Amino acid sequence: MILEMKVPSPGESITEVEIATWLVEDGDYVEKDQAIAEVDSDKATLELPAEASGTITLKAEEGDAVAVGAVVCHIDTSAEKPEGDAPAKEAVKEEAPKKETPSAPATQTATYATGSASPAAKKILAEKGIEASVVKGTGKDGRVTKEDAIKAVPSMGTPTGGSRGTSRSKMSMLRRKVAERLVEAKNTTAMLTTFNEVDMSPIFALRSEYKETFKAKHGVSLGFMSFFTLAVVRALKMYPAVNSMIDGKEMISYDFCDISIAVSGPKGLMVPVIRNAENLSFRGVESEVKRLAIRAREGQITVDEMTGGTFTITNGGVFGSMLSTPIINPPQSGILGMHNIVERPVAVDGKVEIRPIMYVALSYDHRIIDGKESVGFLVAVKEALENPIEILMNSDVKKSLEL
Repeated sequence: MILEMKVPSPGESITEVEIATWLVEDGDYVEKDQAIAEVDSDKATLELPAEASGTITLKAEEGDAVAVGAVVCHIDTSAEKPEGDAPAKEAVKEEAPKKETPSAPATQTATYATGSASPAAKKILAEKGIEASVVKGTGKDGRVTKEDAIKAVPSMGTPTGGSRGTSRSKMSMLRRKVAERLVEAKNTTAMLTTFNEVDMSPIFALRSEYKETFKAKHGVSLGFMSFFTLAVVRALKMYPAVNSMIDGKEMISYDFCDISIAVSGPKGLMVPVIRNAENLSFRGVESEVKRLAIRAREGQITVDEMTGGTFTITNGGVFGSMLSTPIINPPQSGILGMHNIVERPVAVDGKVEIRPIMYVALSYDHRIIDGKESVGFLVAVKEALENPIEILMNSDVKKSLEL
């Protein structure tokens, strides 16, 4: 019996996928539920499992865009499983004896110079990255003088021995969709960015004192994401317009906080969602961040786990970014950018002190978020991060960290 395997629907609104990689070859025997291919949708990379055991015949090539419901392979379920390992079919080719050919007499490379370069000229040319052979000498017998070397200018049309190769590769469907969404956000929103800075000293002190105990009890690290997520949740409740979206001529506001977190995965940027972050503790946020990050990096993230989200947090600081203007993740109206933490001189009570400072940026859709709300939101985030014990922990650290 020949079974036709069709592309299942990865999620709502997805009409086609792209065959990223076949994990089996044409004619292989596959087991039921064995992963036979990786397919890219515009939201995630998913594995395609075999629906039955048998011999497989591929009907699509890697890189093909295939509609949901289309046949990608046939499985002959009547085929018997081969016993043991099949003998290798590779033919062993004997190397033909190498014929020794007489080496051609060396010919002198044609150059502008009929003589050599002076020591001073060689030093100058070496600093400029220019071969003496391409410089026309004006000295005796074509010798390249110091003046010739000084006047020599590197030519874009003169190869100097460096590589000038190029390569071309097809962008994945996920990468193309990300590109489309970024351009869409720039073209369809009135996007502005406001900035502020956060003194991370209080959070550093908390993590230094409790991170080992926290990890020993909960199995996850006490990172920065839990502080930022809970600070964002508080600010979203204070400024609900930032937790809203435009739908035609209407504005949709949410009474829950689904926080999208940008994660760098093997196929590009992915944005899984922490659902109902307003109900999570520090432990809950850190556990969910770890779970989603691992699934994204291992290519196991599902479309449902990346669908939705009412606000996004992105952390360019892990790559060393000092400051950036993050692009809104449509149809959301706001995104908070975290950056690297650098010790900077700041004025504290009239004195200059060195503090760990992070610059933060809020990009927002000015169509529904006014300047007063955007600035107020970012100030609220700053206040919570600089006074986490009182504002985020209700003055009870151990209870908040569940220690």
